This record gives sequence, structure tokens and C-alpha cells, in this order.
Amino acid sequence: MNEPFQLRDIQALIIDMDGVLWLDNTPLPGLVPFFDFLDRRSIPFILATNNASKTPGQYVDKLARFGVTISPEHVLTSPLATAAYLKHHYPAGTRIFAVGQEGILEAMQQAGFELVYDLSQPAEVVVAGVDFTLTYDKLKYAVLHIQRGARFVGTNGDVTFPAEEGPWPGAGSILAAIQAATGVNPVIIGKPERLMFDIAVEKMGHDPAQTAMLGDRLETDILGGQRAGVKTILVTTGIDNEASSQLKRIYPNAIFSGLEALIAAWT
Repeated sequence: MNEPFQLRDIQALIIDMDGVLWLDNTPLPGLVPFFDFLDRRSIPFILATNNASKTPGQYVDKLARFGVTISPEHVLTSPLATAAYLKHHYPAGTRIFAVGQEGILEAMQQAGFELVYDLSQPAEVVVAGVDFTLTYDKLKYAVLHIQRGARFVGTNGDVTFPAEEGPWPGAGSILAAIQAATGVNPVIIGKPERLMFDIAVEKMGHDPAQTAMLGDRLETDILGGQRAGVKTILVTTGIDNEASSQLKRIYPNAIFSGLEALIAAWT
């Protein structure tokens, strides 16, 4: 592990969702008490997810079904970070072809970009993320737009997606298919890249040294947190655990079996 630290020194949290708060549509043990704990301690948080399939509003609704009340401002998705990146590089009205669902589509439209859905208009950028409604046509159009000069941007590179029945193919698997057909490497925006962490820290207004990343995946949550200069906490309810930490040589500041164990150690 990295150098020891005291949980009481943490003043703000960046929290992953899939594999940390729930698996698929099942809340993980300790979910409601965890948010009650954060509220009692007045600890600000940002829910930062690489999952590009949902909008912030959909995450608010999902947590409400689990008995937790948050606002959309608490949610930072990889499509929102991708939209922020693209706004820095492209003007409003830029045509974008998206491989993805509501999370990507809404973020691109709210950022002022124009979506194209086939080859009838040229796209300047192809944005791809996890898509549980993926079709061959979507892959085909993405490949052809890139072959015709569009820039290739991925919301995140997670090869798998944590689910109750086991890991599903994630955004990285879709990016790999497009990359194989085009020979073009995507620009990756989500965790472990710094942009999402920097946005989250800025929104909460706390020093990175007093902020922790809470996640379940070493290569994204933990490695990205380390690169961003925040403390890192791994819960083993999703993808990774102590054994994979040793195998991958990525060492968080602390490892807990889940939210209940984290709360117990923090109180």
C-alpha cells in the first residue's frame, strides 16, 4: 500500500458508482448508511463515473429508488467530462457521431454540438462509450466517419463493466472494435485521465491532499486518483481486490471489503 493516512483527515470524496454503490440494479450493503454518514459529517462528494450510458438525472433517480437523495450537481459522468474537453477544442455546432446512449447524447447536445446519426452528413468527431444497445450499424458508421477524417474520442477505456452475473464488455471493448477496423487510437477522456478528477476537485473546492477517490477498479479509480494527487480507497465489491492489487502493482492508500467496513473504520 501507499503511505498510511487517517480517514479523519479526508474532507471531500470522489466516489465511483458501479461496483461501489451498486451492482447492476442491486444496492450494495451499507449504501444508505454511507450517505447518511457523509451528511452527518458534512463531507462534500462528487459521484464520478466512467459509465457513459446514463444521464445525471437518471443516476439521481436510481439512487432515489435505493433511498438516497442527491442532486444532479453531485454527478460527474465521463460524457460530461468529454463534452467539457470537446468544448475546449471545437465550436458549438460541430457535428458529432456518437456510439452510446442517453448519457452521451444528452451531454453532447447540452454542450451545443450537433448529432449526426448516419453518413448523410460528415462528422468531425466520433465519440464512443459503453452502449448496451450497440448495433452493427453504429460500429459501421463510426468506422466510416473516422476513415473519412473524423477525430476518434472515447469517453473511457474500461474494457469490462461490473454486473451481478459477472463483468460485461465495457466501453474499452467497443473502442477496441472501432480501433481494430480503423487503425486509429482514440483520445481517452475518463478515468484514469486527470480531467475528471480535476473537475471534481474544483467543484468541491477542497485541497487534493484532503480529498480521496473511492472506487473498485485499480486501473481507473485508483491509478487516476494517484495521478491527480488525491488519496485512494479501494472497495472490493466490484472489479478488484487485495490480490489483484499485488498482481497489478497498483497500491491504494486503504482497502475495505465494502461501504459498511469503510464506515466502521471511519467512525
